[in-house]
Amino acid sequence: NLGNALQTLGERESGTARLEEAVAAYRAALDEMTRERVPLGWATTQNNLGNALWALGERESGTARLEEADAAFRAALEEWTRARVPLDWAMTQMNLGNALKALGEREGGTARLEKAVAAYHAALKEMTRERVPLQWATAQNNLGNALLTLGERESGTGRLETAVAAYRAALEE
Repeated sequence: NLGNALQTLGERESGTARLEEAVAAYRAALDEMTRERVPLGWATTQNNLGNALWALGERESGTARLEEADAAFRAALEEWTRARVPLDWAMTQMNLGNALKALGEREGGTARLEKAVAAYHAALKEMTRERVPLQWATAQNNLGNALLTLGERESGTGRLETAVAAYRAALEE
């Protein structure tokens, strides 16, 4: 897939040109691969688009790309349901969590970070340690990161304690 190749190149380069090309390629693919004609392929492309937008958003100071990534991941979840494709659903929940965490870090409140934590918890419902141990550890680590950021914004220690527990769990794999 052109978008995947461009995205991989873009992730290896310091600029954003290849990632911009990947976004354009995924959007062009969505013109042909419609939800009505190929629902699971459409969801795959939405997820890939979200990942490319997230990578761009991480390199930019604004939130527009991250907001677009959020929308793309949510679109993918409309077809990639937990009942239909549980591991794809979980992966997309984790990707959504990453976008929400990045948005939350740039905002002053905690709402997006709370949503990121919820997305990571959702992912962990299918990404179990027994089923996919490395993905489980990654999700635990991501959960820890979101909880740490939340904990740094709060006066209590509960979130920080929960972050430590998530990090410790991740280290078990």
